[in-house]
Amino acid sequence: MIKALSGGTLSRDFTASIVVFLVAMPLCMGIAVASGVPPEKGLITGIIGGIVVGMLAGSPLQVSGPAAGLAVIVFEIVRDQGLSALGPILILAGAIQVVAGILKVGGWFRAISPAVVHGMLAGIGVLIVVGQFHVLFDHKPLPNGLSNLIAMPGKLLGLGDQDMATAFAVGLLTIGAMIGWEKFRPKSLKLVPGALVGVLAATLVAFALGLPVARVVVPESIVAAVNLPTDGIFAQFLDPKVITTALAIAFIASAETLLSAAAVDRMHDGVRTDYNKELRAQGIGNLLCGAAGALPMTGVIVRSSANVQAGAMTRLSAILHGIWILGFVALLPWLLREIPMAALAGVLVVTGVRLVSLTHVKHLFHLYGPLPAVVWAATLVMVVTTDLLTGVLVGLALSLLELVPHMRRLGLRMNEDSRDHAHELRWTAARRS
Repeated sequence: MIKALSGGTLSRDFTASIVVFLVAMPLCMGIAVASGVPPEKGLITGIIGGIVVGMLAGSPLQVSGPAAGLAVIVFEIVRDQGLSALGPILILAGAIQVVAGILKVGGWFRAISPAVVHGMLAGIGVLIVVGQFHVLFDHKPLPNGLSNLIAMPGKLLGLGDQDMATAFAVGLLTIGAMIGWEKFRPKSLKLVPGALVGVLAATLVAFALGLPVARVVVPESIVAAVNLPTDGIFAQFLDPKVITTALAIAFIASAETLLSAAAVDRMHDGVRTDYNKELRAQGIGNLLCGAAGALPMTGVIVRSSANVQAGAMTRLSAILHGIWILGFVALLPWLLREIPMAALAGVLVVTGVRLVSLTHVKHLFHLYGPLPAVVWAATLVMVVTTDLLTGVLVGLALSLLELVPHMRRLGLRMNEDSRDHAHELRWTAARRS
């Protein structure tokens, strides 16, 4: 932290924190809406992810907060078990992550096939797009992905309704402004995020014209959005459904965080990630999010890459971005209430489309053959047609097939080493010729 406060890095971290704050604000609220919870729940997670996890993180330049990758599973929790179940599930998931970090299993998550992770994210992207498509019309998403997909043509046919058409136009304005800005923005403003421009454009037009569209609802005080655990929380910890869901969130959040951290390490030449320390920090963050009744968090690549590109040097940038979110929500809640819901849906539609990375699956196919591409596609299809956990388990099972051609050539080699008065035996994997 002494290095973070030195004159050489303070100005760069300060500037980067502003950029990350501007990226994080619309995403925190949008992911909350996609998760079926009030927008302030995402803001609380962003605050905890910035300030608390930023101080404890094992990846100095990674930024933590609510992630689109968990929006679908949170939506299902709230739909099936109610918002009150989210707190105990996150507390348990956070505890699992802390224990995993203490037991030093952080590196094991890097062994997960990228085809499974990216297939999972692609499936989530599809579900976000088809779900948020309905929010573009100021309507709530339907219970599952297939229902949302089937109902999409009906929404377009209903554009004769003036209110629906107005909300849809606001959403399209957001998408157009966001994509247009990212394509044509001047170099001097390259750090201004497209999501912010899209939301600002839609908010200004809706305010200036007095458009009758649904707007974000946030409480007068951020403290009012904090829901502390109730007396019955310990009984919920024994519920098999709560335990199963907590394990799923812990696994998915950890995998996404550590893969994101590995990607961030490739973007800079600074301190490398301590994966077990990062896992412990994420666990503490999710424990606090559960205690506050907020959304789960992961390390997120969009905010992290913005942090690196903006010139961040230390963890101070992530910490400051959390402080800026807290200050904005505490001092300017009235401004958030002017944001149209359709604008946040527009941001999430673009985010969802970008999660479906066909470039990545082409890369897998050209480098490793058809099997990883099949794993990617199968994981995507199962996530969309069944649920997130089933899709991931199917992907993991299929990814084991990649080992089959090498099974006969795999073996163990014993290395013996004597130093001073110590005698050491080490077992390592070796290929048989």
